[in-house]
Amino acid sequence: MPTDPAVLLLPGWQNSGEGHWQTLWEGYFGDRRVDQHDWMTPRRGDWMTQLEEAVLAHAAGPEAARPLLLAAHSLGCHLVAAWAAHSQNAARVSGALLVAPPDTEQDDWPTVLPSWREPVRQALPFPALVLSSTDDPYDRAGRAALLATAWGATHLSLGRRGHVNADSGLGLWPQGRAYLRSLLDGQ
Repeated sequence: MPTDPAVLLLPGWQNSGEGHWQTLWEGYFGDRRVDQHDWMTPRRGDWMTQLEEAVLAHAAGPEAARPLLLAAHSLGCHLVAAWAAHSQNAARVSGALLVAPPDTEQDDWPTVLPSWREPVRQALPFPALVLSSTDDPYDRAGRAALLATAWGATHLSLGRRGHVNADSGLGLWPQGRAYLRSLLDGQ
């Protein structure tokens, strides 16, 4: 099996803009962003459909022999959990990097995200690594570690890195890329 993975990028609510590590990875490594129909008022089912279509397109495309990794940020982490719990194609994924999953049960959860309020707490059928920050404003209670346990994922704290986005000053984030590639170590 080729070790150079194909990577699907799964941004969170409002997408990942300029300077975000996902945007930089897309431009530098050629990773594929899974575009959503509505970044501002996302519906979980719609997002799951887009991810399903992207996974099937990979399986039917010229890169099908390459292992498929998911690199999710924020709400994209919850997308991975919801999709994996329902898809018959989750076995096509070799691993997932889940960065800064928000606490969907925070009191100030945005009202435009009602379908995301209840997190899926089911073990993922592929290796996963959850990375979180100790000062993430979207996970003030530090529930990322609990989500990692529910998802059967390894959890790693990055210390004080905010929401692990463009404001965190990560740039191309080579350490994040190393974490992503580490998901293939067991294969």
